[in-house]
Amino acid sequence: MQPLAGIRVLDFSTLLPGPLATLLLAEAGAEVIKIERPGTGDEMRGYTPRFGADSVNFALLNRGKRSIAIDLKQPGAVERLMPLLKSADVIVEQFRPGVMERLGLGYEALSRVNPRIIYCAITGYGQSGPKAMTAAHDLNYAAEAGMLALAAGADGAPVPPAALVADIGGGSYPAVINILLALKARELSGRGCKLDVAMADNLFTFMYWAMGDGLAAQRWPRPGKALVTGGSPRYRIYRTRDNRFIAAAPLEERFWQNFCDAIGLTIDARDDGRDPQAAIGAVAARIREKTGEEWQALFAGKDVCCSVVGSIEQALADPHFKARGVFERKLTADDRSIPALPVPVASGYRGADTAGYPTLGEANSLLDEKQNGTADKRR
Repeated sequence: MQPLAGIRVLDFSTLLPGPLATLLLAEAGAEVIKIERPGTGDEMRGYTPRFGADSVNFALLNRGKRSIAIDLKQPGAVERLMPLLKSADVIVEQFRPGVMERLGLGYEALSRVNPRIIYCAITGYGQSGPKAMTAAHDLNYAAEAGMLALAAGADGAPVPPAALVADIGGGSYPAVINILLALKARELSGRGCKLDVAMADNLFTFMYWAMGDGLAAQRWPRPGKALVTGGSPRYRIYRTRDNRFIAAAPLEERFWQNFCDAIGLTIDARDDGRDPQAAIGAVAARIREKTGEEWQALFAGKDVCCSVVGSIEQALADPHFKARGVFERKLTADDRSIPALPVPVASGYRGADTAGYPTLGEANSLLDEKQNGTADKRR
């Protein structure tokens, strides 16, 4: 049995943080029902490129879920949803603070009719504080939490992160962690709770080292100057002769010496503690002498912690990930099939290897199912 079998989740969220969180719950066996606006549904449905009737982004994030289309602002909407609300274990929403309360769907109202409900609210800045109502996105949270200031491009300007760290690492993952903790706590208390997940708050976890340097030693990191942001020759990206790139991370001394041996670095240049910038220049000059393919062959079988920077297309074809079965599970739509989004749910806990995503409103019949005032839980 999947760990979350029998758990019903009503997902009022859109775009990325909430839908990814509920995808993880669905992959572990929970029944996830998306509550969407009629006509357009989740905004992510309208993105491009398409996969089936909707965007591939929506399809990847909502695999294995169901969908109800209902206008929450219409009179009687809450009453129509009430059987589902009474039978739900978890609510996930990511509106601005106060929106769900105005709709009659806030935690206080729902906990009165369902004391066991676990109510997870995901927002940028949390349910309280001066910025609680401020409109923002991932890049804004990273900017205000200090993350963008830690690394800089060649011109000294901060570089937009390639991953949506705040949405996923600050929103989706903490939401799942705390929902699971709340489910465990409910086993003991019999009662649910409200979870306040603030994406900006949760970014500080990723910057433990920067906080430690500043708070303990008053050595606040400067852009591109810290150990893991480009200030050390042991953790940098170097250009090859054919304009490819080597991601070099030989941080520990044994790896550093192995790396220096492999590239033929002189003994004097290896003393990066004396003059880090000189060591960076010396390593860069050596790496520039060979092509990416030549370095890849030279590093093979050696403990040097180095990789040739590859594309996502190359990663999808990587024999290692194939051998691990990372892309074996499938997402289907119409007559097409692509790899499902890999998620950090252990393989023994996941459900069907092949599944589709919900069409808008395909589960509206659940609104009419009643049993002692609640809608039956069923997949």
